Amino acid sequence: MPRTCLIVDFGGVLTTSLDDAVRGFEAREGLPEGAVEHGWYRNPAMVALTHDLECGRASQSGWNRRMGRALGIDSTDLLGRIFADSRLDDSMVAVLARARACGLKTGLLSNSMGLAPWNMYRGFDIDTAFDAAFVSGQHGLRKPDPAAYRLLLTMLEVPGGDCVFVDDNAENLPPAEALGMATVLHRSAELSTARLGELLGVALTPEPRPAFAPVL
Repeated sequence: MPRTCLIVDFGGVLTTSLDDAVRGFEAREGLPEGAVEHGWYRNPAMVALTHDLECGRASQSGWNRRMGRALGIDSTDLLGRIFADSRLDDSMVAVLARARACGLKTGLLSNSMGLAPWNMYRGFDIDTAFDAAFVSGQHGLRKPDPAAYRLLLTMLEVPGGDCVFVDDNAENLPPAEALGMATVLHRSAELSTARLGELLGVALTPEPRPAFAPVL
């Protein structure tokens, strides 16, 4: 039986690759490849601070200062500079719009990184795109805490078994699966669109344009 609700992550799903953005930042700053991963993801203090930021317990400015020290660079708007190359992925945004046009419910399940000075969602109308949106900093919860998933299901008024969840981080999928959701590990718009079409039972690719027939 096709699912009737599409839930997506934001950064790395509705946007272009965050890893690619990080590599571009390292090149611009003259940092060795992997410097951000080492200073951030492999630094327990920065991981803990990031979790606090995602839950709204820390400020982005404070995070920028700490990360700037870890990398030995200017901290001004650092998070925004790290992800400056990230853009909306028009293909995935279109998939979301087509899902809604087909009558499916849509939800956002996103770990935020604060909203100022850098706002990951700037330029995207969350209220229009989704029936319900969970942004971690507004609720004091973050993925992969199962409570975050349960809260979004309550907001959407749907059971997990009706849903498909798309995320680019494999660690965020098991809690969704435990609630009965089908999951898609996002690696490209093409692959995710094809898999979502199968799970949701609707056509999510654009209709081909008719061939031009010249008038004779």
